[in-house]
Amino acid sequence: MAHQVNGLHHVTAIASDPQANIDFYAGVLGLRLVKQTVNFDDPTNYHFYYGSGEGGPGTILTFFPWPGAARGRLGAGQTTATGLSIPAGSLEYWADRLKSNRVDVIVQEVRFGAQVLSLTDPDGMVLDLIEAGDDQRLPWTGSDVSIDKAIRGLHHVTLTETSADQTVATLETLGYRRIDEDGNHVRYAIDADAGYVDIIVDAAASVGRVAAGSVHHIAFRTPDDAAQSQWLTTLREVDVDVSDVRDRQYFNSIYFREPGGVLFEIATDSPGFLTDETFEALGTELRLPPWYEPYRSRINAALPTIDLRKATLARV
Repeated sequence: MAHQVNGLHHVTAIASDPQANIDFYAGVLGLRLVKQTVNFDDPTNYHFYYGSGEGGPGTILTFFPWPGAARGRLGAGQTTATGLSIPAGSLEYWADRLKSNRVDVIVQEVRFGAQVLSLTDPDGMVLDLIEAGDDQRLPWTGSDVSIDKAIRGLHHVTLTETSADQTVATLETLGYRRIDEDGNHVRYAIDADAGYVDIIVDAAASVGRVAAGSVHHIAFRTPDDAAQSQWLTTLREVDVDVSDVRDRQYFNSIYFREPGGVLFEIATDSPGFLTDETFEALGTELRLPPWYEPYRSRINAALPTIDLRKATLARV
């Protein structure tokens, strides 16, 4: 039987304006636009993937940009912050870069012994930039952020819950264990470099509303279809209402809600983002799964025009 997931795979959130999303995540944060495709459940809207050079599992942030979407509300039953790993000593660089780009910084503090800078994206989504000096993942080197400052990938997610016991039990089923506590944050981990899950318990918190600026779901890693099939069996054996396998073209997925309300996914590492584009061409053109290709012209006509110049800044 599968005994643990292998950490975080990706985080998927909701945005409003697709151009503002590209300009911020590729232009300001210096992530690579690894893939531009459509929401497989609503092909009239984009689905953007950002991450490292080839979009390795554990480095990916994805967005459904819905033009005109209402602003969400952070609260209980939500992922209320997403942490991104940056090199030790780079926090001041990021503070200056964000200030020069008029990005709202919420707080700069020490958490779990590491420097953290919390900010909001154009839709109000909370991001934590955290200095993680032991992170050896290679960043994207095609932006104007130098390699010694560039984001390495996902570091943690923070869940806000009115009660944590059942959520913790679900995390333990996935292989997570409590390792630390700092203030109102309790940290759970599998491996130090695999992506932490932090929980904040706030019994008085109102229920959040998922819309623009909100995390839609968080995904955990499993290596392949066989391991995912084991997870499907394991979860159903403990009475989790889990979906059948969904083909997401670059990975396969199963979905379920933890008892507090956060949508979880278990996604396969394979086949990855190089299945339909070369490394050099990643993210430069709209890619569609085979079942939508006959409707490409209609889909293109429905999608907003986007400018990729800030996503393709080549360093020389």
